[in-house]
Amino acid sequence: MPGSPDVVVVGAGVVGAACAEALSAAGRRVVVVDRGAPASGTTGAGEGNVLVSDKEPGPELELAKLSRRLWPDLLAGLREELGPRAAEAEWDPKGGLVAALGDTDAEALAAFAATQRDQGVRAEDITPEHARELEPHLTPRVSGAVLYPDDAQLQPVLAATALLAAVRARGGEVRGRTSALGVRRDRSGAVAALATSGGDIPCGAVVNACGPWAGAFAETAGAPLDIRPRRGVVLVTAPLPPGTVRRKVYDADYVGAVGSDDADLQTSTVVESTAAGTVLIGSSRERVGFDDTMRVHVLRAIARKAAALFPVLERVPVMRAYGGFRPYAPDHLPVIGPDPRLPGLWHATGHEGAGIGLAAGTGRLLADLLTGADPVLDPAPFRVDRPALLAGAPA
Repeated sequence: MPGSPDVVVVGAGVVGAACAEALSAAGRRVVVVDRGAPASGTTGAGEGNVLVSDKEPGPELELAKLSRRLWPDLLAGLREELGPRAAEAEWDPKGGLVAALGDTDAEALAAFAATQRDQGVRAEDITPEHARELEPHLTPRVSGAVLYPDDAQLQPVLAATALLAAVRARGGEVRGRTSALGVRRDRSGAVAALATSGGDIPCGAVVNACGPWAGAFAETAGAPLDIRPRRGVVLVTAPLPPGTVRRKVYDADYVGAVGSDDADLQTSTVVESTAAGTVLIGSSRERVGFDDTMRVHVLRAIARKAAALFPVLERVPVMRAYGGFRPYAPDHLPVIGPDPRLPGLWHATGHEGAGIGLAAGTGRLLADLLTGADPVLDPAPFRVDRPALLAGAPA
């Protein structure tokens, strides 16, 4: 219909925002809808990690490398288009440090880094002494470490807000407090409109970027996917002197926790500072549905492990704790591309805890596919009709 958008993106988190920005940059008119405020879900509960260090060789690492290349130029372009204030995202290419606290972990970490180097990742084996020079407050129990110069951090809410501001500047819309209720189909069975709490929005395509709620929306649309919520909790300390924690630092257990299929609680230490001087401490993973109860034993486990890695944190007050839900795919790969069961329905979800880092590459890849451009990355591993995604989905 005249005046209708080409694409409606459901979900105004950083992945949905990146998809909308890339589509609008490709000349498509885009409307973004979200049942809450933009970036108020998973993105608002994120730490802002842009990592290559925690990805084993394979498709997700390739997507991470692509995103790491794209983020700086994307943010620079937004600053030029919108002005520095509207596009501020606190980009900090500070690097990452992974530390092992035992000989077995040190050997496993070194082997893991070697496989990444074979794929072009800058991963530098360093001695415990060098690690403590880089991070003076690290525990003396460190037995081995790897430095990742390309790890970075940004402020996820600011990044999503800047991406959505670009969509608006190009003639698109962002509608908060608007729930997506399903899709309307035309006579051929293809998407004709998105049904919302504010009325139908006629369009040629709908992008499901609902994060941990993507499975529920897919089912409502008639094309179910097995995407589940995986809860995580982060502690925030009082501001500390500059240089207390200089990089993103995590223990060698983190990679295993990210790739685990276990539904029970898992914790691993992740410590990093922010521009405000506070320190973010994570992380936890457990599949408890959408239960957002703050459990004291989870907070204690996170704090205890963080103090073991950075003893200086033992007496630092914690100002608050917050939690969120990551979109978990059973095979630990994002879902990016068209749904073959419903022409006009697209998905961009399943990034679990890496959505902020992978958003730039996801948006670019989805826009390439939707507009018919040559894809910037092989899309086959991220296809929607993977057995792992359909086997556990509701019939």
